[in-house]
Amino acid sequence: MSDSKSKGGKSAQKGGASRGAGAPPAKLAKGAGKADSLATAAAGPAQASPEETPRLAKYYVEVVREAMQKEFGYTNPMQVPKLQKIVINMGVGEATGDQKKLDSAVAELALISGQRPVKTVAKKAIAGFKIRKGLPIGCKVTLRKARMYEFLDRLVTVAMPRVRDFRGIPGNKGFDGRGNFAMGMKEQIVFPEIVYDKVDSIRGMDIVFVTSAKTDAEAKALLKQFYIPFQG
Repeated sequence: MSDSKSKGGKSAQKGGASRGAGAPPAKLAKGAGKADSLATAAAGPAQASPEETPRLAKYYVEVVREAMQKEFGYTNPMQVPKLQKIVINMGVGEATGDQKKLDSAVAELALISGQRPVKTVAKKAIAGFKIRKGLPIGCKVTLRKARMYEFLDRLVTVAMPRVRDFRGIPGNKGFDGRGNFAMGMKEQIVFPEIVYDKVDSIRGMDIVFVTSAKTDAEAKALLKQFYIPFQG
């Protein structure tokens, strides 16, 4: 009798163990699948598909290149200037007394550009401004390819029209003689990514357009094709 009970107990224990051993892997597999899906959703697509090519990138290939070729008489399409990169720089003078101001500027520039900025440091000490050599006093970001065209699109279609009393950009200033153009924005709040209620202070920024053009005239014509609103 005791032997049968012990056998029954062992078999029951064995069966329970087998059922218990079978349940956790299924539960873990289910949880792992959910975690993987969440991680994938958070990470987003690894690479943009051809359908997601920025519209200004398509516009350059389909319209701008031909228009520039006709205007300047290029014999080879590869001679047509192109936009190489856009550099956005934000100086934060308040960072000398409070580095949290610089952290706020970095966060705002990341929202505006869609890319993480790097902090810029002082190259030399200036006692009058309480600046030490190597002290972080600003941030900048360099945009290329898809992010460059996406930023340019938002700049000319959304941000510039929101500037108060905007009448265009002076066409005789900002060029360096080597095909590059620099302009300034006085307020970061003109970009829709910035929430006004969360802004601790108004900051401006410098935006530099680096092109492959050899002259200022070619660079200006190229930027005009991208709807940069020059005066005159």
